[in-house]
This record gives sequence, structure tokens and C-alpha cells, in this order.
Amino acid sequence: MQKLGFNIKQGTAKLKFENQDDLWSFSYIIEPGDFVKGKTLRKVQKGTEEKTKQVKKAVFLKIQAEKIEFSKTSNVLRIGGKVIEGPEDVARGSWHSFSIEPGTIISIQKQKWLSFQIDKLKEACKAAMPKILVVVFDREESYFALMKKYGYELLSHLKGKVQKKAVDEKVKSSFYSEIIKQIEEYDKRHSLSKIILASPAFWKEELLKELKNDGIKKKIVLATCSSVGENGIDEVLKRPETAEALREEMAAEEMNLVEKVLSEISKQGKSAYGIKETEEAAFAGAVEVLLVTDKLIQKSREKGNYEKIEAVMKAVDASKGKIKIISSEHEGGKKLDGLGGIAALLRYKMNY
Repeated sequence: MQKLGFNIKQGTAKLKFENQDDLWSFSYIIEPGDFVKGKTLRKVQKGTEEKTKQVKKAVFLKIQAEKIEFSKTSNVLRIGGKVIEGPEDVARGSWHSFSIEPGTIISIQKQKWLSFQIDKLKEACKAAMPKILVVVFDREESYFALMKKYGYELLSHLKGKVQKKAVDEKVKSSFYSEIIKQIEEYDKRHSLSKIILASPAFWKEELLKELKNDGIKKKIVLATCSSVGENGIDEVLKRPETAEALREEMAAEEMNLVEKVLSEISKQGKSAYGIKETEEAAFAGAVEVLLVTDKLIQKSREKGNYEKIEAVMKAVDASKGKIKIISSEHEGGKKLDGLGGIAALLRYKMNY
């Protein structure tokens, strides 16, 4: 996410969205009652009284948000509300829905920015990419690329000496050694968190047999590609194995927090879970870290009882506690959903 402008006194921020993660983050920054303005498509009436037709027109509108929906499948964040400002042919008070996608620029205005919302905005704008190396290869050549937030950086290209069938096995083994040596060098240089090893057919499994470095082995994720080269890298970046590796890296901190809560619960320590206990702890100023799943927020918005969750978050923010929105897609989020979707690490033990 790019922060094009931010004025805390006026409560305004101008933002450009770069990817799906930005949309997900923003869906928990924006709240009902906030104002959103930007360029959007709107159906308007054109023609005379006798003959009119609806056409889509690019307009600049300002709405007050009422409904917020984020779809991970369509990669779109929709913010609906009543029109506050706009051109003459758009009625004030009429309903409009902004469809926000990667590349969209909008401005948001809040009466008050909570600390966790500012932190989430900063986090989304800084979002460091985990150090993931992509290696695509076959028996003839290999390409090495470092994943970036919006694509990849091609690091190097190795070419093997291809010979006839009689000595194929020996040549393959020699080429695998070159690839492994290059991987080890990049691991030292970049402190890699994951290494995605991709090839057509069985080459990746064969190379893995040659790999003796246990530290490197722990970082390996196997993937399949139909070709070698930059097309192969593009293909691997879209593979579910790659998405899973990214999710695992980005979810590590969230899962650790959930495990801390579970540990405190098991020893009846400084924790609270479920809406009733967590609400009491929040209003007592006892919450050090509040954990809420995105699934609970989404469901509460759909059912029209988000105000209760929002009140808990505002109470935690007012008492200088931290707030973490936890994804329900990973194991930690699923465990938290099992506790009601909301829990907290406390400053001191409470008697409920």
C-alpha cells in the first residue's frame, strides 16, 4: 500500500492499493461512519425525457460508509454508503458502492484514528516481503529469483553441460551440485526463510536426494512448473505451494500470539477469551494484547452487531493495549475461532 497523504489532525489519509493484502488490511481500518472519496464508476441517466438510457460514467464521489465487504475470491473490497458529495446528476443521499481493487486510489476520513488502525496502516505501507528464493530448473539449466512484494528479481542463470544418455546420470549429479552450491550462497547472503524448488517432471525430487544440508532442507518447498526460465518463475509465483509458503511466513507472528493465549488459558493465567470475558477485561483496562479474527469481524458486520466488537477494540485502544486482527485461514486463526474468535493477553489475572 502506498500512503500518498496522511493528516492525523484532519483525520484524513490518501491511499493507493497495490495488492490483495492491502485490501484485506484496509477492510479492518475502514469502519461504518467513515467518509470515503475518490474516482468511481456510476450509472447515470442520459438523454431526453422521452428517451433515456443508463450509462456508466466516471465520477468523483464522497460517501459515508455503511457496508464493508471484502471478497478474497474476487480480490475486491466493496464499501457502500450514501452519497455526500458529487456531481449534479448524482442525487445526494442515494446509495453508491466503491469497488476497490489493486491500483485504486481513494481518500478516507475518520473522526478519530485508533492506534491499532494507524499501526495497521503503517504496517501495510512498510510490509516487508519474506526472503523467499525461487529456483526453477531441469537437467539443462536453472534460474534463481528472489521474490519481491510486487514480483521478483532475477538473480542468476546456470547452464548445465548436457551430454548423451550413457553419461546423463553423472552430468545430472554434477549440475545438481552446482545448483545446491548457488542456493547455499544465496541463503548466506539473504538469510532466506523459504526456498521454492520447482521443476518439470521428477528433477526436483532427484536434486533433493543430493542435498545434504539439513538447514537448507528445512526451508525447501517443492513445486511443479511446466517450463524453465522466466515463464517458469511466473508460473511458480501463481502456484498454491507458493501462496502457502507466503501465508506461513506472514502468519508466524499471529500463530505465536494465539499459542501464548492458549498457554495462559491452560494454566489459568493472564488471559481472557470469548466475548463476555474479553469485554470485561477490556473495560477494566486489563488487556495488553487483543486478538480478534477477521472471520468474527466479518460475521458481526453481516449480522449487524459489530458495535459490540468495535466497543471492545476502542476500550483496549483507550487503555494503550495492542490490537491484532488474526486471519482465520491459518491454524492459529482456526484455534482462535474455536475460542469464539476473540481473546486477550492480560496485564494481570482477573477473577470472572
